[in-house]
Amino acid sequence: MTINHNHFLDLAFHLAEKNLGQTKLNPSVGTVIVKKGAVISTGVTSFQGRPHSEFNALNNLKNCSGASLYTTLEPCTHYGKTPPCTNIIAKKKIKNVFYAFEDPDNRTFKKAKKILSKKGIQAKLIRTKKYIKFYKSYFVNKKLSIPFVAAKIAVSKDYLTINKKEKWITNEVSRNKVHLLRSRHDCVLSTSKSINHDDSLLNCRINGLKNIKPALFIIDLKMKLKKKLSLNKYLKIRKTYLITSKTNTSKTSVYKKMGYKIIFINKLQSKNDLNILLKKIYKIGFSRMLIETGLTFLNYLIKNRMIHDLYIFKSNKKLGKNGKNNNTSNYLKKIHPKLLTINLNGDNLLIKEF
Repeated sequence: MTINHNHFLDLAFHLAEKNLGQTKLNPSVGTVIVKKGAVISTGVTSFQGRPHSEFNALNNLKNCSGASLYTTLEPCTHYGKTPPCTNIIAKKKIKNVFYAFEDPDNRTFKKAKKILSKKGIQAKLIRTKKYIKFYKSYFVNKKLSIPFVAAKIAVSKDYLTINKKEKWITNEVSRNKVHLLRSRHDCVLSTSKSINHDDSLLNCRINGLKNIKPALFIIDLKMKLKKKLSLNKYLKIRKTYLITSKTNTSKTSVYKKMGYKIIFINKLQSKNDLNILLKKIYKIGFSRMLIETGLTFLNYLIKNRMIHDLYIFKSNKKLGKNGKNNNTSNYLKKIHPKLLTINLNGDNLLIKEF
């Protein structure tokens, strides 16, 4: 019987996609167990990152001797907060292991195959171009020790980012897509200026995603965040961090009592300063960040090459005199021709991968 390995790897990646952005510093991994050509179990990395997908797929299986295991990422081989997945793979008498990517974590990188072969288990790397970008964020995490950084902005057809007459620039389909986008990231970063202006929540508010609560980081170096905001009613159920200057130590007590967590930084005047902040956020435990700010901060990020993915939600309508910008939109216009375009019921989602 000819086995289509790519078919089962496709299933594994579909599983992994489900928890993307919800597994803390661990990557979201999908696992499929196959015996006699049929799927007998599946698993995905749990919320918060543990247990791993291989454990979830195998733990409750009573008879999987001789089965094959398909997983999106090389099974871990090291002891951490949990035993290595290679242990349960051997214990359950799996015959073959197929995986699509080698784990860049030095504790596991290219080690699973050797360890499993010593236990009589054949392990094989099956490279696939189809999912070449799936672990882009995880590779950034491991290489730079910072969160993967995506940014989103909404613009009119004439590239204006502020609607003077209405709250929204794009249509409802675009706005729902933003909620889905947030759900794929474990934190959102904005500025007090943006939040004060829009009284924005920056959470997931569509059916099926309301229980997903990406943490919120707010840059507020001069302590100008309004005390009365809609997001305040969620402070007890959603981690919200206020990033401010060390010179404001005495001014933060009110925000602490409200439920904000405070992060003090020396300054935020250069690319290096921002990198230090990103490393601090990664160390807290966040791996995928979505930035939602105005043009000024976004332009700075683009100019300094600090974005890995950029999402531009572009309306099919011009704002003209009813719109404005607080900064230039030239950076967005220059990269427009290079963007992947997705139609959203008239609006366009333009995606740039750096």
